[in-house]
Amino acid sequence: MIIRKVKKNDKVLVITGKDRAKTGKVLKTLPQEGRVLVEGVNFVMRHQRPRKTNEKGSIIKQERPISIANVKIICPQCAKATRIGFVRKDGGKFRVCKKCGAEFK
Repeated sequence: MIIRKVKKNDKVLVITGKDRAKTGKVLKTLPQEGRVLVEGVNFVMRHQRPRKTNEKGSIIKQERPISIANVKIICPQCAKATRIGFVRKDGGKFRVCKKCGAEFK
């Protein structure tokens, strides 16, 4: 079982790589691969060949997934990049901010 600390629609901060210090919303998680797709981060240029005689070739910018280890979740309450902890209460398991203790929805 893979523990999902980062979920869709979480706001994250990129901590390493070419897009360091950028923030964005998680568009998709790939838990089996340990990667997330973040809005506005890790753009790659893809060259498209012309398919028909009238069509022109083009270069397409695409967002590609990055490793979960390279992002930190931004707490909605204290607005800081933080680690995530888990708390069990009322028969459920909730994600909490390690800095301020606030629960994530």
